[in-house]
Amino acid sequence: MLIVSGPTGGSEHDGGGHPERPARIAAVMAGIDDLHLGTDLQIVAPYAANLAQMTRVHDTAYLDELAAFCQAGGGQLDPDTYATADSWSAARRAAGAGLAAVDTLRQRDDGVAFVVARPPGHHALRDRAMGFCLLNNIAISAAALTANDERVLIIDWDVHHGNGTQAIFWDDPNVLYVSTHQWPLFPGSGTAQEIGGPRALGRTVNVPLPAGATGDVVRRAIGEVALPAIDDFDPTWVLISAGFDAHRADPLAELVLSSGDFAELARMVAGFAPRPGRLVLFLEGGYDLGALRMSVAATLGALLGDFYQPEDPTCGGPGTEMVHQARAERDEALHRAWSLAPSERRVR
Repeated sequence: MLIVSGPTGGSEHDGGGHPERPARIAAVMAGIDDLHLGTDLQIVAPYAANLAQMTRVHDTAYLDELAAFCQAGGGQLDPDTYATADSWSAARRAAGAGLAAVDTLRQRDDGVAFVVARPPGHHALRDRAMGFCLLNNIAISAAALTANDERVLIIDWDVHHGNGTQAIFWDDPNVLYVSTHQWPLFPGSGTAQEIGGPRALGRTVNVPLPAGATGDVVRRAIGEVALPAIDDFDPTWVLISAGFDAHRADPLAELVLSSGDFAELARMVAGFAPRPGRLVLFLEGGYDLGALRMSVAATLGALLGDFYQPEDPTCGGPGTEMVHQARAERDEALHRAWSLAPSERRVR
């Protein structure tokens, strides 16, 4: 069963010619339609996240400033990030769509959920918007889960590092953040030496990859660098920052994955969930509409046991040495940190 929370953001929060545009939602929904799920699809209406839910991860002053900025008509928050008069309500619904997905899976205790909502979230910091993102949707849902004593694994396969998500949970031992991303690329964070704060050593895992990296390299990055931390963490929920801008057709980056690679990634990451009903995907990047449609269909098809693979997985690209280097750099950083940390804080 696929639970779609949304869609929301298909008409509001429109920056004109900006690549993060409402047409992305139509492309995602077309990809879902391509699977012909029938009664195996449940649409859940999102709700607007409230202040208590948002302030688990965002400063109250920032939320007030963003609401006032939008009420005044909006504009450019930074060179990359815009807001319009309706962006505040759109962002609250995008955040609430994640919460609604979690609520539904809790009730059903079965299925997979996909949050079809924009604006995206993983660059949004505690106190400011950044990188097309206003509120950190996945972080708001993860914080709601940890407030109920859950252990949340966040896998971020967007081509850009999710600096906002990492920063929010930097010192939280109940969240394990794992990111594969192109390097160098915006936002410039996400080195392998970034391993988490003093209360959460090892709870951040980054694997930077070079331009031209293929899907086999991304899977190797997770398997060789992140898997030991995931096994030790033993998550009760898995959330995915499902950006599809690592696709070779995407105009904003230079990894060369195919839709088939996202299907393989989805199968791999689904294995980290402890049982059905504990896996949620959040739409992040993906700016070529055709690639976005194919990648969504392939990803969800893989999770639902359907073989929908319009493109073969890719292999043979550069990056294996960077994976090995990331593991070595992470191990060295952990060794240094462990020598100064109490033994109960040590994770691999």
